Amino acid sequence: MDSDKAKGLIFGLAIGDALGYPTEFMTLSRIKTDFGPAGITDFPKSPALFTDDTQMSIAVAEALIKAGDRDLESIMEAVKEEFVKWRRSPENNRAPGNTCLSGVAAMERGVHWAESGVADSKGCGSAMRVAPIGYFYQHDSDKLKQVARASGLCTHGHRTAVAASIGAAYLVKLALDGIEPDRMIPETLSFTAGISREFETALSKVSECLKWPNEENALKHLGEGWIAEEAVALALYCFLKYPGDYVKTVLRGANTNGDSDSVACIAGGISGAYLGVAAIPDRWINNIEKSSYLEELALQLASAKA
Repeated sequence: MDSDKAKGLIFGLAIGDALGYPTEFMTLSRIKTDFGPAGITDFPKSPALFTDDTQMSIAVAEALIKAGDRDLESIMEAVKEEFVKWRRSPENNRAPGNTCLSGVAAMERGVHWAESGVADSKGCGSAMRVAPIGYFYQHDSDKLKQVARASGLCTHGHRTAVAASIGAAYLVKLALDGIEPDRMIPETLSFTAGISREFETALSKVSECLKWPNEENALKHLGEGWIAEEAVALALYCFLKYPGDYVKTVLRGANTNGDSDSVACIAGGISGAYLGVAAIPDRWINNIEKSSYLEELALQLASAKA
């Protein structure tokens, strides 16, 4: 059922985000010192909190439910409204990115979404939130590219951030399609061709690293995820190492140097879309904050899907 994949997507990204939240900004060696030799393996507390990554993904999903079948300007007006709600929310206290805050503030002042983004920013904040776009436009690749581009551009103006937004959304679409994992990199490179050489290089490095026996060396080679191309590359590496195992995918993402929550969030969305909600442990679904709301959001997204 499509609702199973919708729930896999929403819970998948939120749980990955929550697992990576306690380890964000930490080196892998520090994670092992604080959480044990295996690193973080479960939520440190219940309910587990997610970050701005999931909050903004929720905002995108809510916008698509309202306007996803309409024209781009209507969709982006809905995105703007939901992002402004997020910016003003008292729950927006989980180290939100300055670029996201700046772009949303500009839109709130009346700057058009095509001009509101920080021109030279290629942080991962645009790519971390696009999973619902990949889900909603699974069967309309042109609209997927159009909306993913616009939703990223409103905060992050760098062409590499744009490519990462499109690429991250498209990876969710490919996961939903059930494409063989070894085809994901070439398919994504083809879909984003000509937008950013940096993004193409980052994804090409994933193919090389998958052959390495030492996962930690591979992660170090791919970066720390603070910038868009690295975050998507690291997330894709985590998924491609364990395409049949949601738990291993998100724990690999959470146990990384740097922006662990964004890496695990993106990876969790891809894995949840690929495997469905049944692959996610019940204890994590029950112990994530706002679990009932996340389930209802997924069902509404499935119902509204193009």
